[in-house]
Amino acid sequence: MNKEHALVQISLYAAVIAVLGLFPKFLVPVIAIPITFQTLGVMLAGAMLGSKKGALAAILFLFIVALGAPFLSGGRGGLGVFETPSVGFILGFPVSAYAVGWMMSRLKDKSIFFATLNSSLFGGVLILYLPGVFGLALKTNLDFFEAFLMCTIFLPGDVLKAVIVGLVVQSIYRTLPSAILSRL
Repeated sequence: MNKEHALVQISLYAAVIAVLGLFPKFLVPVIAIPITFQTLGVMLAGAMLGSKKGALAAILFLFIVALGAPFLSGGRGGLGVFETPSVGFILGFPVSAYAVGWMMSRLKDKSIFFATLNSSLFGGVLILYLPGVFGLALKTNLDFFEAFLMCTIFLPGDVLKAVIVGLVVQSIYRTLPSAILSRL
C-alpha cells in the first residue's frame, strides 16, 4: 500500500470522527461530560484501519480540533477543550483507536462480529475510560473512584456503540473484506 492511499484512509476516518460530532451531544445533569457519538468513530477507526492508522486518524482529528475547528460534539474546538472535564476522554481517542486495532489483530481467527465487538469493548470502553476517568477526577477534584462511578452512566451507551461498530464492520466485511485493514 502506498503512502498516499494510507493518508487518504487516515484522513477519511478522521473525517468520520468529525462528522459524528455533528450529532447533538447529550448532557447528563450529574456529570460534566457529554454523551457523544464520536467514540463510535474512534472504535470504527481502530477496527477498520488497525492500530497504527486508527490511532493516526484520531491524532489527526485532535490536531484539527486543537487548531480551532469546531468538530467536537456541540461545535466545540480549540485549545480550551483540553481544559474541560472531558479532556481525558478526548486525549484518550488515539490510545483507544490503537487498542481496538491491536485487539482486532489478536482476534483474527474469530468471527468478524465477535472480534469487532470485543475489540471495541476493550479499546473503546475499558481503555478509553482509564484516561477519561483520570481527566474527570483531575478537572473536578473528585477522587478516582468517585469519578469512575460517575462515568458508569456512559456504559450502556458505549456498549451499544460497540455493538453498532460490530454490525457495521461485519456488514462491510461481507461485501469487501479487504477494507478491514485490521484483519489483513
